[in-house]
Amino acid sequence: MNLWGWAGKILEVDLDTLTFRTSAPEPELLREWIGGRGLAGHFLAPGAALAFDAPETPLLLFTGPLVHTASPTSGRFAVMSISPLTNTVCDASVGGSLGVEMKRAGWDGLVITGRAKHPVGIGIRDSHAEFVQAGHLAGKTTTEIGQALEGKGAVLAHGPAALHGVRFASLMADRHHAAGRGGLGLVMARKNLAFVTVRGSGKTRVYDPKGLAVAREDVFRLIAASPALLGGFGIARHGTAALVDLISSRAMTPTANFRRTYYPFSATLNAPAMHAAYPPKRAGCRGCHIQCKKRAGDAWLPEYETLSHFTALIENPDLAVCLEASRLCNEYGMDTISMGSALACHAELRGAALSGKEVLDLVHKTGRGEDAGLELGQGAARMAAGRGRPELAMAVKGLDLPAYDPRGAYGMALAYAVSTRGGCHLRAYPISHEILRKPAPTDRFSFDGKARIIKNSEDMCAAVDSLTACKFVFFAAGLEEYARVYSAVTGVSVTGQDLQRTGERIYFRERMMNAARGFRAGDDALPERFFTAPENGPGEPTVPPLPREEFFKAREKYYRARGLDADGMPLREKMEDLGFLEGRGLDEAGEGL
Repeated sequence: MNLWGWAGKILEVDLDTLTFRTSAPEPELLREWIGGRGLAGHFLAPGAALAFDAPETPLLLFTGPLVHTASPTSGRFAVMSISPLTNTVCDASVGGSLGVEMKRAGWDGLVITGRAKHPVGIGIRDSHAEFVQAGHLAGKTTTEIGQALEGKGAVLAHGPAALHGVRFASLMADRHHAAGRGGLGLVMARKNLAFVTVRGSGKTRVYDPKGLAVAREDVFRLIAASPALLGGFGIARHGTAALVDLISSRAMTPTANFRRTYYPFSATLNAPAMHAAYPPKRAGCRGCHIQCKKRAGDAWLPEYETLSHFTALIENPDLAVCLEASRLCNEYGMDTISMGSALACHAELRGAALSGKEVLDLVHKTGRGEDAGLELGQGAARMAAGRGRPELAMAVKGLDLPAYDPRGAYGMALAYAVSTRGGCHLRAYPISHEILRKPAPTDRFSFDGKARIIKNSEDMCAAVDSLTACKFVFFAAGLEEYARVYSAVTGVSVTGQDLQRTGERIYFRERMMNAARGFRAGDDALPERFFTAPENGPGEPTVPPLPREEFFKAREKYYRARGLDADGMPLREKMEDLGFLEGRGLDEAGEGL
């Protein structure tokens, strides 16, 4: 098969029988779904109605056609399955080196089904794959697993939290890059799969190397002109912690479980303060020149979401406690956003803030499945509901909200509500235009135009996650530039509009799969707290409550733009328009509709 960009092979793993099978996807399938999130969704759709822990439910790892080429910031991979935390379709775009090593080994993706009788790992070296006994790694931290697998290539593993049933257990790539949201680590653990290692030595063929060099330079010029990325206060210098001051100055820092929107200690917990205490070095994904991660010695410094949720959200002014809580979550394999949210909910339920010692003790107990940690490990939504106070869980569809109070950014409010994986900032990332004012500024206190903007941004992000590239680059570049990159790599001539259309099909299919799982308009809602004024103190900056009627009108407009009915269900006309009723791309996802 004459392919450029794609490897043209998928490794199918059956853990029931401990067997491997190689399949070669048709070129049309690759062009239709690109790779990454899009191609993973194709393989998830037939099992869209299954429970997360059903042996037949696949765990999917997919690269994109740009990976392991000179394409800018394209070293990522997608992992996808059904979420134990939310019961929705769930995916994550992950950095590190695993995506690159998969392509070097000659694989576009792995489709993993079944459940092994005993703990096993999967070791891949180029075209050879084998099962490895992994019982000796049970209960080990992600660092201990990484050390035990030193020299095996890129490593993807869950930590001990997954073995104790933590519903927001994460997967860790190369120990420091998390597939954090939604609990995909628990999916892997229930399959009795301890790790995947990949090491490759091949090359990825590029259709037009000269054209790629020109397209690459176009993207680099745009990145160089972006203050948000490479400026003196940008992400390259300070990491995502650069957002602390921006969000605080706009009175939308989630504080005390979102009861307040301003945290007076933010100035002592921002990127300059953290970097003064822990002088950092740049780090990041393979092949990325932005290098948004930061490390101080052996410690990886927390990114913005983690920094916010282990300080303001739980009312902890101690930066050292934040860093240790972040490190523990990575060691145990737990999503820092969900852990912080569970702690904040726990503190509100008991009516008193947690001390630093209590914070770290509860993180340990959650990772070990001990005492109060058993309840915390179920996530804030289940914990609050079990205590008869469901309104205290700041989550959408069970996924805990990240570090942007939606009262201060109306596009974010809508994006949280309609996201296919629950309360997620990355599905549409409206912070780019509402706060960073890229590519063009919008009024953060208005729903005008936001329905169409959110829908279009979701489609764009779906395409980006399928290529697979970094969303941060799209503060500067757009799908037009990446269409030229994609065409040069693959030889498939596309426009930015073509990629946008593919992203729309990818996102709509996820809405179809969630609909088959029983999700309706009532699930596209925000916690009641955000329709009330925050409890900020005298003299502190504040924001008004969300206007309820305007929010629901914006959601109605979003449904019309997305091709959904008043209950959030996919319309037959839109399914037909996107080709899902032509026997092409439906993949049984609509059987439950």
